[in-house]
Amino acid sequence: MNSIILGTHQKIDRIARRKLQPFIPHGVKFPSSREMLRFEGQHGPDSIRLKTTGDCEDPKHFIDPDDPSDRDLLDMIAAHEKNLIHSLREDAREKAAFEAAWLAHAIVDGLTPAHHYPYEEKLAELRGGQKDQLRNTKRKRVFVPGDGLREKVKNNVAFLGPNGLWMKHWQFETGVDLVARPLRFSDVKLSRNDRARIREAGGIVPLYLDIVQRIYRLNMYEEFLKKSWTRNLARQTKDKLMPTIIHTVLLSWYYCAWRAAQE
Repeated sequence: MNSIILGTHQKIDRIARRKLQPFIPHGVKFPSSREMLRFEGQHGPDSIRLKTTGDCEDPKHFIDPDDPSDRDLLDMIAAHEKNLIHSLREDAREKAAFEAAWLAHAIVDGLTPAHHYPYEEKLAELRGGQKDQLRNTKRKRVFVPGDGLREKVKNNVAFLGPNGLWMKHWQFETGVDLVARPLRFSDVKLSRNDRARIREAGGIVPLYLDIVQRIYRLNMYEEFLKKSWTRNLARQTKDKLMPTIIHTVLLSWYYCAWRAAQE
């Protein structure tokens, strides 16, 4: 399963990196878009997730907005920020590019409405409660088991069919990609108040749940599941979802660059 379509991740990284440029402190060598994008695609979280065969922990970027104790993604984001700051201080450009790219990817996925849906729980139900580590081959990751041919067919239609769990996730994120592709999002800014707020917060994590909630309250994925893509969803993607996502990546990268310059 892919997260937001790869081209959208790349677009977000390019826009956020361009808008970060005027705010990079003197002496901090923040990686370029080209350097960071080496760690998308074949070297990004989505590709790793597809290649993983259960013998290691693949990165999952889901978050439950209704569960304050769901902190796995928050911890992942905090770790990437910490590592990016350290890499910038050490002028370890390749490591900094990796951390910046994977930090942005985690932030983006966690703000994507399809990643607020209990995908893993629904998938576990289809798999009869099968543990994730038992999906230890590519075939087991794609096909859902069942007792007998009829149940196997039923489960796989519920997963891969036109209205299946995976298919609806993919259709939503394809829609986001198509809406975002021609847009420049020139209105996204990093204001003085933004910079002061993220410095005071000590990173994006203390602000992240509030941002997640703002998107969650739009009920975009719920509307999509009921009506498929609508003009309202396209408008929300253009005016609210994508600008919020880009701005959040920009805030986090700015904090890391600023923090790296402090010592």
